[in-house]
Formats: sequence, C-alpha cells, structure tokens
Amino acid sequence: MTGHKLAIQDYHRFIDEAGDMTFFGKGKVDILGSDGVSKCFMLGMVHIKQPLDKVREKIKKFTNEICVDPYFNEIPSIKKRLEKEGMYLHAKDDPPELRYKFFEVLKKDINFSLQIIVGRKEIYRFVNNHNAKDSKFYADLLSHLLKDKANYDKLVINIASRGSVTRINNLERALLTARNRYLKKKPDGDYKAKIVFNVQPYNREPLLAITDYGLWAVQRIFERGETRFYDSIKDKLPLIIDLYDTAKYKDYKNYYGPKNPLTKRNMI
Repeated sequence: MTGHKLAIQDYHRFIDEAGDMTFFGKGKVDILGSDGVSKCFMLGMVHIKQPLDKVREKIKKFTNEICVDPYFNEIPSIKKRLEKEGMYLHAKDDPPELRYKFFEVLKKDINFSLQIIVGRKEIYRFVNNHNAKDSKFYADLLSHLLKDKANYDKLVINIASRGSVTRINNLERALLTARNRYLKKKPDGDYKAKIVFNVQPYNREPLLAITDYGLWAVQRIFERGETRFYDSIKDKLPLIIDLYDTAKYKDYKNYYGPKNPLTKRNMI
C-alpha cells in the first residue's frame, strides 16, 4: 500500500461485531449454553472496493425504498426504527424478506471483501486469558484483524461503537497487541502502519450494514448450522479464522475461505 496515491476506499475499513460477550449470570453462574446467550462472539472487517460515497448512496437508496414500501414499513421492527431513529439495516432484526433483498444487493451490486475472527466462548479462556473482562476479549479478537496491516501508510478503522470495549484505550491495546504479534512472527519486520480509529454509532454509517450482514451469515453457521446465507456471499469472505478451535490449529485447518468453506460441521 505504498508508492501510489490511494483512493479513499483503499485505506478505510469497517468493523462490526456479532454475538454477545455474556459468560456469567447473577452470582457469577456460568450461563453459556442458555437460551439467548450466544456460543461465540465475532468481529468482522470489511474492505469496500468501490467509491465509498457511491456504495453509501446505494444503501441509502435501498433503505429509502423500504421506508415507502407498505409491505415493509408496517412491520413492527421496521416501524419502530422509522419512528425512533430513521431506517437502517440490521440483519438480526430485519424481516426475512428484507434480508433476502439485501443479500442479493451484497451478492450482485457491491464489491467488497470481509475478514472475520470468531471467538468461541469458553469460561476457562475468558477467566485466565482475558481476566474475565469484555474489553480484553474484544481487544484480543481485534488484534488478529490488525496484525497483518503492517505495511499500510494510512488506515482508517471505522468501528461500530459498543460501550467501553470500543473506547480508544482498548482499541490502542488491540493495536499494540497486533504489533507485538506481527513482530514475534517477523522479528526483523517493521510494523509501520499509521492506523487511526473512528468510532461511531452503528446506525449513522450505512456501510457498516455490509459488515453486519456478513457477520450474521457466518454467525448462523456457528450457532445453528445454517449455511444458505453464507453460501450466497462466500466468495467475498476470503478469510474466517475460528481463533480458539485449538483442535484444528495444525496446518491452519481453523482458517476458512472460498477454497475451504464453512459447512454445517462448523456449528458449535
């Protein structure tokens, strides 16, 4: 990423998350496996390979059409959004018909790639590796998205805000960990990337919907073994790392992409 003038889309990335970081209930009781508690937490980073303003307008046009479509705008989840915050896309809450329409847009009309880090939720690791702190869990996953970005002269990371875990001190912790991991692997290397973070509410940046939908598709596999959404866009997901699947560490079998796609067998 050196030696030529970059277009804006070359140095912007868009990060969102899927799942929750809930491990304990009242009294520090382990509630993993309970209804409503996810089996994993994941972060995704999208690189959009078209002019950002044009893709942003494409998504806005799509949501504007939903706003005036009587088939959609009386659906409670959408109606509530329209009345409270204005229309934006959120795969978890969107009705199936809307999801289908936007996955078609992602498949046919937007050129992007999405990298995902999947963190299986295990009490032992959360307590011993992350000191039972959401911030350290989040920073650990984020560092793996940043560790291969050493050679970027400039990189703007647009992140959907998520309370304390996306405060600048935690993001800087993730960046430091990424740098250390890179240098451990390449002792003679130079992690010279100039990375800045732009944290903002999810509903204010339409481009984050691309990350959100891609993550939702992958989450369906790990949580339910449902592959059809992932299959529709898997060629745009070049790297998915099941980070804590230690049984598959040998020969990087916990790394997935178009040539080694996720399947129903990846359900936790």
